[in-house]
Amino acid sequence: MILVSVGTQLPFDRLIKTVDAWAIRSGRDDILAQTGPGHYTPSAIKAFEFMEHERFLALQQEAELMVSHAGMGSIITALEMGKPIIVMARDHLRGEHRNGHQLSTVAHLCDRPGVYVARDEAELLSYLDRCDELVAKARLAPAAPSAFIEKLFDYIHNTPKPSRLQQFFRLFR
Repeated sequence: MILVSVGTQLPFDRLIKTVDAWAIRSGRDDILAQTGPGHYTPSAIKAFEFMEHERFLALQQEAELMVSHAGMGSIITALEMGKPIIVMARDHLRGEHRNGHQLSTVAHLCDRPGVYVARDEAELLSYLDRCDELVAKARLAPAAPSAFIEKLFDYIHNTPKPSRLQQFFRLFR
């Protein structure tokens, strides 16, 4: 089963239309999509606007592949579950988001094993055509390594705090 998610805040009809068109062309009937408040009604994929968290989490566990907007929650969940994920960013220049942060996100994730970044609809279709070949890499640990946590704790508790005057002058850098 392929699970598609656009998040809960904004529609991402371009992603849903592309996956729906692929489902029609490929004859796949095992695609579920969380569409959010979109305007496009898919014809080949089973769609729902929203779902309670526990049920959605169960679908994520069941999925063989996840397809998503470039939301960190979706990406991190796929990495934690050891699922391959195809990610396509919303484009703020097309009015799909308020700013370009999703484009920045995918720029930093494009070399991450198990994360397949589709820069446009054609690349998304190319990944979907090869979906049986996409693999996840080792699962992302649900917590940071203890050495990192210890260093962060040490930094927070042992770094001298700047004086009020130093804080004031930092405002003008």
